[in-house]
Amino acid sequence: MKDMPVTSFLDSVGAHFDGAFAHMSLSKGLPERIKATNSIYRVTFGVRLRGELISFTGWRAVHSEQIEPVKGGIRYAPDANGEEVEALAALMTLKCSLVGVPFGGSKGALCIDPREWSELELEKITRRFTQELARRGLISPGRNVPAPDMGTGEREMAWMADEYRRISPLETLNAAACVTGKPLSRGGIAGRTEATGRGVAYVLAEHCEAADGAGALSGKRIVIQGFGNVGAHAAQVLATEYGSLITGIIERDVSLFNDAGIDVMALREHLARGGRMAEFNGAEVRTSSLDDLCTDCNILIPAALENVITAANAPLLKARIVVEAANGPIDFEADGILQDRGITVIPDLCANAGGVIVSYFEWVKNLTHMPFGLMERRITQRRFSHVADLIENACAQSVPAHIRADLAESGSELDLVRSGLEEMIRAAYRRIAARLAAQPELGSLRRAGYVLAIEEVANAYRDLGI
Repeated sequence: MKDMPVTSFLDSVGAHFDGAFAHMSLSKGLPERIKATNSIYRVTFGVRLRGELISFTGWRAVHSEQIEPVKGGIRYAPDANGEEVEALAALMTLKCSLVGVPFGGSKGALCIDPREWSELELEKITRRFTQELARRGLISPGRNVPAPDMGTGEREMAWMADEYRRISPLETLNAAACVTGKPLSRGGIAGRTEATGRGVAYVLAEHCEAADGAGALSGKRIVIQGFGNVGAHAAQVLATEYGSLITGIIERDVSLFNDAGIDVMALREHLARGGRMAEFNGAEVRTSSLDDLCTDCNILIPAALENVITAANAPLLKARIVVEAANGPIDFEADGILQDRGITVIPDLCANAGGVIVSYFEWVKNLTHMPFGLMERRITQRRFSHVADLIENACAQSVPAHIRADLAESGSELDLVRSGLEEMIRAAYRRIAARLAAQPELGSLRRAGYVLAIEEVANAYRDLGI
């Protein structure tokens, strides 16, 4: 495969904005206002570690404040940069608008390889970064709410929330809402860790069921690039709940293939025990290559990094559906190539939005100080018990004990979160599909999604008198 120039991530996002604007009638100057990043802050701070003062550089971009607070994850990566953060913040604005959560778009990053630091060192670095963000109003329950991203997780969010509470004594009541993605013990919500991957599965199911009916994903051969938090949860849900065959998993150093389907649960258990991907005996192990993206399959799910599908490999993909579980895995040129080839792309605006949807649920839980399902649990149980009694009286036959138990079981927080996630993300996909059906000249689900999301942002600006 020949090396070819790759459009930058920020350029790709900007080009998609411009493509959507061409199909819209917005007042003069409004497209430029909607497209531009409101602000980006670059901070450099020192932390005394290992006997010396070590400097770190971080960013926090606010793309649009048409609705506050703004929302977006913070990633820890050695190649993080300001342009990437700007692009991710813009996507967050559109995701929030598309799925209907009341947030503007933001994003953050710290240029660091977390694997090079101990847990105690990472905690010290994270707390210092939190201090820098708080000084600039870039972490706050009502203004800017970070979340986990690549290289961060519940642990880092717990440190950030604790540090924010410590340095902001006037906001102790709602301080837990300053970040989402926290552990359950620190105000988190059940289902947040799996949310993005599960959302990928729900969106793909909605797309396939609309064409082929219930059970459309059963037996479908799926290759997933990236087996981190998003890819692993998407693979598990697709395999165990929809009957799909995960025939390939592509990681940085190795790729796994099994035409009969990889046992995803066995692989996750193997990795949880400290095993290496290359040591898994349930699949053929190969040294990984970007050519693996071109493996024969029905569905390809890039769930790792941006710009992995480019003009160089887009003509060679064999999948007929590509689901953007990562942010921006397909660059602008490649997107056009896939469209010309008739390959359906389910865009990140929708497919990757599960995390922000469940983050919204967590934020609401933190502000209300009320666990999900608490108020209605007992009354729901009583009502279903009465229904079971009526059925027994009408049929003169006992309802089987296991069915009565299911009817009496009120939804747990996890059940409610999954239900809300599925409803919101499937509804967002249906909106995109309906707009494309109504305006086929848009040409793709991505452009339909951009148009819908930009319309929401434009309406917000109009309501503000801008």
